[in-house]
Amino acid sequence: MRAIDTNVLVRFLVGDDENQAKKVYDLFKGAEQTGERFFVPLLVVLELLWVLESVYDVPRREILESLNELTFMSVLRFESQDVIHRFIDAAYGNLFDLSDLLIAHSSKDSGCDKVLTFDKRASSHELFEMIE
Repeated sequence: MRAIDTNVLVRFLVGDDENQAKKVYDLFKGAEQTGERFFVPLLVVLELLWVLESVYDVPRREILESLNELTFMSVLRFESQDVIHRFIDAAYGNLFDLSDLLIAHSSKDSGCDKVLTFDKRASSHELFEMIE
Protein backbone atom coordinates (compact mmCIF):
# COMPACT_ATOMS: atom_id res chain seq x y z
CA MET A 1 0.00 0.00 0.00
CA ARG A 2 1.13 3.53 -0.73
CA ALA A 3 0.19 6.63 1.21
CA ILE A 4 -0.81 9.96 -0.27
CA ASP A 5 0.24 13.44 0.74
CA THR A 6 -1.96 16.42 1.47
CA ASN A 7 -1.25 18.07 -1.88
CA VAL A 8 -2.76 15.07 -3.70
CA LEU A 9 -6.08 15.53 -1.89
CA VAL A 10 -5.92 19.31 -2.36
CA ARG A 11 -5.47 18.89 -6.14
CA PHE A 12 -8.35 16.39 -6.19
CA LEU A 13 -10.71 18.64 -4.23
CA VAL A 14 -9.71 22.09 -5.46
CA GLY A 15 -8.44 21.35 -8.98
CA ASP A 16 -6.30 24.49 -8.94
CA ASP A 17 -3.61 22.83 -11.05
CA GLU A 18 -5.44 21.21 -13.94
CA ASN A 19 -2.56 18.92 -14.93
CA GLN A 20 -2.01 17.61 -11.39
CA ALA A 21 -5.76 17.28 -10.77
CA LYS A 22 -6.04 15.09 -13.88
CA LYS A 23 -3.13 12.95 -12.69
CA VAL A 24 -4.86 12.38 -9.34
CA TYR A 25 -8.15 11.58 -11.07
CA ASP A 26 -6.38 9.08 -13.34
CA LEU A 27 -4.52 7.60 -10.36
CA PHE A 28 -7.78 7.08 -8.46
CA LYS A 29 -9.57 5.68 -11.53
CA GLY A 30 -6.73 3.21 -12.09
CA ALA A 31 -6.83 2.20 -8.43
CA GLU A 32 -10.57 1.56 -8.68
CA GLN A 33 -9.93 -0.84 -11.55
CA THR A 34 -7.09 -2.71 -9.83
CA GLY A 35 -8.45 -2.63 -6.28
CA GLU A 36 -5.52 -0.60 -5.00
CA ARG A 37 -6.07 1.55 -1.93
CA PHE A 38 -4.10 4.56 -0.74
CA PHE A 39 -3.46 5.22 2.93
CA VAL A 40 -4.38 8.68 4.25
CA PRO A 41 -2.57 9.48 7.52
CA LEU A 42 -4.41 11.47 10.16
CA LEU A 43 -1.71 14.15 9.86
CA VAL A 44 -2.64 14.56 6.19
CA VAL A 45 -6.25 15.17 7.25
CA LEU A 46 -5.12 17.76 9.79
CA GLU A 47 -3.01 19.54 7.18
CA LEU A 48 -5.83 19.30 4.62
CA LEU A 49 -8.18 21.10 7.02
CA TRP A 50 -5.65 23.86 7.55
CA VAL A 51 -4.88 24.29 3.83
CA LEU A 52 -8.52 24.37 2.75
CA GLU A 53 -9.40 26.91 5.45
CA SER A 54 -6.33 29.12 5.41
CA VAL A 55 -5.09 29.02 1.84
CA TYR A 56 -8.25 28.39 -0.20
CA ASP A 57 -10.85 29.97 2.11
CA VAL A 58 -13.21 27.02 1.63
CA PRO A 59 -16.32 27.35 3.83
CA ARG A 60 -16.39 25.10 6.89
CA ARG A 61 -19.48 23.15 5.81
CA GLU A 62 -17.95 22.42 2.41
CA ILE A 63 -14.72 21.19 4.05
CA LEU A 64 -16.65 18.82 6.31
CA GLU A 65 -18.83 17.52 3.49
CA SER A 66 -15.83 16.98 1.22
CA LEU A 67 -13.89 15.17 3.93
CA ASN A 68 -16.88 12.98 4.68
CA GLU A 69 -17.22 12.06 1.00
CA LEU A 70 -13.50 11.27 0.77
CA THR A 71 -13.81 8.78 3.65
CA PHE A 72 -16.29 6.75 1.60
CA MET A 73 -14.11 6.52 -1.51
CA SER A 74 -13.11 2.91 -2.06
CA VAL A 75 -9.57 3.83 -3.11
CA LEU A 76 -8.78 5.64 0.15
CA ARG A 77 -8.10 4.07 3.55
CA PHE A 78 -8.01 6.64 6.31
CA GLU A 79 -6.07 6.24 9.52
CA SER A 80 -8.56 6.41 12.39
CA GLN A 81 -11.59 6.70 10.11
CA ASP A 82 -13.98 6.37 13.08
CA VAL A 83 -12.25 9.33 14.74
CA ILE A 84 -12.64 11.35 11.56
CA HIS A 85 -16.36 10.59 11.41
CA ARG A 86 -16.83 11.55 15.07
CA PHE A 87 -14.85 14.73 14.44
CA ILE A 88 -17.03 15.61 11.43
CA ASP A 89 -20.22 15.05 13.43
CA ALA A 90 -18.89 17.17 16.30
CA ALA A 91 -17.72 19.98 14.00
CA TYR A 92 -21.21 20.80 12.73
CA GLY A 93 -23.06 23.39 14.77
CA ASN A 94 -20.14 25.01 16.55
CA LEU A 95 -17.32 27.43 15.76
CA PHE A 96 -14.38 25.63 17.34
CA ASP A 97 -11.29 25.48 15.18
CA LEU A 98 -11.43 22.38 12.96
CA SER A 99 -7.81 21.46 13.65
CA ASP A 100 -8.39 21.73 17.40
CA LEU A 101 -11.45 19.50 17.18
CA LEU A 102 -9.57 16.85 15.23
CA ILE A 103 -6.74 16.94 17.78
CA ALA A 104 -9.26 16.58 20.61
CA HIS A 105 -11.09 13.64 19.05
CA SER A 106 -7.85 11.89 18.14
CA SER A 107 -6.60 12.36 21.70
CA LYS A 108 -9.85 11.07 23.16
CA ASP A 109 -9.63 7.99 20.95
CA SER A 110 -6.12 7.41 22.33
CA GLY A 111 -7.48 7.33 25.88
CA CYS A 112 -6.89 10.93 26.93
CA ASP A 113 -9.43 12.73 29.13
CA LYS A 114 -8.45 16.26 28.08
CA VAL A 115 -6.06 18.17 25.84
CA LEU A 116 -4.08 20.72 27.83
CA THR A 117 -3.90 24.09 26.14
CA PHE A 118 -3.19 27.79 26.48
CA ASP A 119 -5.85 28.49 23.84
CA LYS A 120 -8.70 30.26 25.64
CA ARG A 121 -11.24 29.56 22.91
CA ALA A 122 -10.37 25.86 22.66
CA SER A 123 -10.43 25.52 26.44
CA SER A 124 -14.16 26.23 26.45
CA HIS A 125 -14.70 22.87 24.72
CA GLU A 126 -15.27 19.88 27.01
CA LEU A 127 -12.30 17.96 25.57
CA PHE A 128 -9.83 20.76 26.41
CA GLU A 129 -8.45 22.05 29.67
CA MET A 130 -6.82 25.46 30.10
CA ILE A 131 -3.41 25.54 31.73
CA GLU A 132 -3.62 28.25 34.36
